[in-house]
Amino acid sequence: MAKILIAEDERDIRDLVKFTLQFAGHEVFAAEDGQQAVEMAEEVRPDLILSDIRMPRMTGYEACQKIKSNPAMANIPVVFLSAKGQEAEIQYGLEMGADAYLLKPFEITDLVLQVATLLAKFGKS
Repeated sequence: MAKILIAEDERDIRDLVKFTLQFAGHEVFAAEDGQQAVEMAEEVRPDLILSDIRMPRMTGYEACQKIKSNPAMANIPVVFLSAKGQEAEIQYGLEMGADAYLLKPFEITDLVLQVATLLAKFGKS
């Protein structure tokens, strides 16, 4: 299936998402912060990146901008996972280059379905 990179500083959430997506048949790579996510994206070239926004060393916004500014990675869809669901926050994330926005908390089954939908939408399934 797809290669997915998850960038999440909260270990429990990162591990849960990683396990869930692996169980769904995806190859999953996990980064603890935005800087590590950019480095891993360059190496792995994932089909989809799921990224928290508020992380140490580099925010999800900054990581998304770096990824999207690299011509070799500009077509990788970046999806923000965040509890910040205000319209202004979502709009800002999209302006920073995100392709979609998923709100926390989420049901695990919903996450798997949304990831499959996003992969299909971006022709990555």
